[in-house]
Amino acid sequence: MTALVEVKDLAKTFDVSAPWLNRVIERRPREFVHAVDGVSFEIERGHTLALVGESGCGKSTVARLLVGLYKPSRGTVRFDGQDTEAAMRTAEGRALHRRMQMIFQDPYASLNPRWKVLDIIAEPLREHGMVKNDDEAKQRVGELLQSVGLAPADMEKFPHQFSGGQRQRISIARALATQPEFLVCDEPTSALDVSVQAQVLNIMKDLQRQQGLTYLFISHNLAVVRHVADEVGVMYLGRLVELAPKTRLFEQPRHPYTRMLLDAIPDIHMTGRSRTPVQGEVPNPLNPPSGCAFHPRCPHANARCSSERPALMEFQGIRVACHAVEEGRI
Repeated sequence: MTALVEVKDLAKTFDVSAPWLNRVIERRPREFVHAVDGVSFEIERGHTLALVGESGCGKSTVARLLVGLYKPSRGTVRFDGQDTEAAMRTAEGRALHRRMQMIFQDPYASLNPRWKVLDIIAEPLREHGMVKNDDEAKQRVGELLQSVGLAPADMEKFPHQFSGGQRQRISIARALATQPEFLVCDEPTSALDVSVQAQVLNIMKDLQRQQGLTYLFISHNLAVVRHVADEVGVMYLGRLVELAPKTRLFEQPRHPYTRMLLDAIPDIHMTGRSRTPVQGEVPNPLNPPSGCAFHPRCPHANARCSSERPALMEFQGIRVACHAVEEGRI
């Protein structure tokens, strides 16, 4: 099966230096943050890859790089065999934008409060010339609202008249307007209550089944990931440290950081297994540790871990970046 999305050695560096005059007066060098640093993965058509990790690990930057909101500092994103960055500069760029859409994290900030729902959802339809007149737009918006569990009459309302969960459904309807094949979901349920989260996730699962959608799902919540993902990538300080099928990752986590994240999930079934809470703090991305970025927090770290950066290598069908796993120490 060929992958719909292929990401190779993707990197994004941000210049976070102080203004030039301040640097001259205070004799400070320029400062850079390597938000994403050499990430590679593939997503098969109709599948969901979830990226998880603590805040600031680069998950959302990956999402924005994939849909073209950021330009990569290095590496390539290929969508259906096309290099997206090269394609965005050509006339085919619009067609590519139509095929990949994004659902943002905050349903309160991502909808224009001055527009009716009709205009919010119809905008991409008009932009891509997919409706000829207002009647056609209303017809299509009504269908999209029904597909996410809202009533066609809701198109005459404004965003402030809806709850958070309903707003996120409107965001999903807007993303689906152009009939995309690939949706990048940047923590789409993190601003919602748990009961509403489940409703939105179920809608997304149903839509995936009906329309054969491919998802990149960004989250820091492993319980959510367990519900939606086929494959899980664990990120730490801009790099992928483990990439595995969901069941393998939850049953046999290999990387010490993945184990730490899973141990932090409340044990609802009271199995009595020993649990270690997440230790230490995420290092400052302006001054990351040498070698393996996780070594200051890792119980298995040795001298090699603090000096040599591990590569993402394949072990028994999963990919892990860990010297301890490679040497058979864990």
